[in-house]
Amino acid sequence: MSKSPVFEFLLLLLFIAIALAANATVATPVSVTQQFKEAPQFYNSPFCPVIVDEDESDGQESSILCSDQAVHVAMTLDTAYIRGSMAAILSVLQHSSCPQNIAFHFVASATANASLLRATISSSFPYLNFRVYPFDDSSVSRLISTSIRSALDCPLNYARSYLANLLPLCVRRVVYLDSDLVLVDDIAKLAATPLGDDSVLAAPEHCNANFTPYFTPTFWSNPSLSLTFANRKPCYFNTGVMVIDLDRWREGDYTTKIEEWMELQKRIRIYELGSLPPFLLVFAGNIVPVDHRWNQHGLGGDNFRGLCRDLHPGPVSLLHWSGKGKPWARLDANRPCPLDALWAPYDLLQTPFALDS
Repeated sequence: MSKSPVFEFLLLLLFIAIALAANATVATPVSVTQQFKEAPQFYNSPFCPVIVDEDESDGQESSILCSDQAVHVAMTLDTAYIRGSMAAILSVLQHSSCPQNIAFHFVASATANASLLRATISSSFPYLNFRVYPFDDSSVSRLISTSIRSALDCPLNYARSYLANLLPLCVRRVVYLDSDLVLVDDIAKLAATPLGDDSVLAAPEHCNANFTPYFTPTFWSNPSLSLTFANRKPCYFNTGVMVIDLDRWREGDYTTKIEEWMELQKRIRIYELGSLPPFLLVFAGNIVPVDHRWNQHGLGGDNFRGLCRDLHPGPVSLLHWSGKGKPWARLDANRPCPLDALWAPYDLLQTPFALDS
């Protein structure tokens, strides 16, 4: 019996749907195959200090990666957030008065394809001063407790606690940046934040925020734990933007202090929110406050729905899409928030339909 044309057409559609589903199952993750455009080259202003690359003639790494005159920036690097990282790098360079004096220190999982990550950065930023450092996930995996959002449980999310161990001893101060942000001001201003005689880090504080929800009732009901904040005025701060004195961090062995709280968390649940609470336990109330303009955070919404948010009142030097919603994902889904349009100009993703200029 012959089949009707309608039946054959429906059958064809079914075969196509099955083939697409199969391809989607086995395809390489999109993030690995993303192609990025080459960024413009940025040059120093005439008043910038000249950093002599003494080692380049020997075929060694540029000495800017160890220079006290350089602005040192640390970021994590992985395929999942590479698109955000590329935009962040571009924004740092574009708004810097001395872009050639910026040294980038990228931390990547030891299990990641470091060659691919390095090649991706080099292809878009051929003149960038950078180095990629492998981070042993196992060093922190055993300490991670599940949090309210799975993305917060990634071992690389905890790498900021290990910068003093990962970066060379010659790097004495660093600006740590998350990958879901862009700067619209000169990072040298942030890097020059005075840390006083003994402070280890600086970040924008939010002392009007309710500090209690960052820890569980078990924490607050135990006097030996809640007294941690005695004799200091703890305020919330976001760890996605920090100026860190690595010398003082090393001297105080602050990585061990953070790990001790994480070990306690494995035995008694004292917080719910990933890598942030250990930082608050160790540093809250003892940091140098930075103007809020340097971390207009929360633009990714909350950790559950990622709803759109407005800017905090006041001037803006850095836009930070912390929270569940990321601008590149919302733009791709044609469901952007209004402020995602401020991230889009820094997006270096090479689309299939892009025309060469």
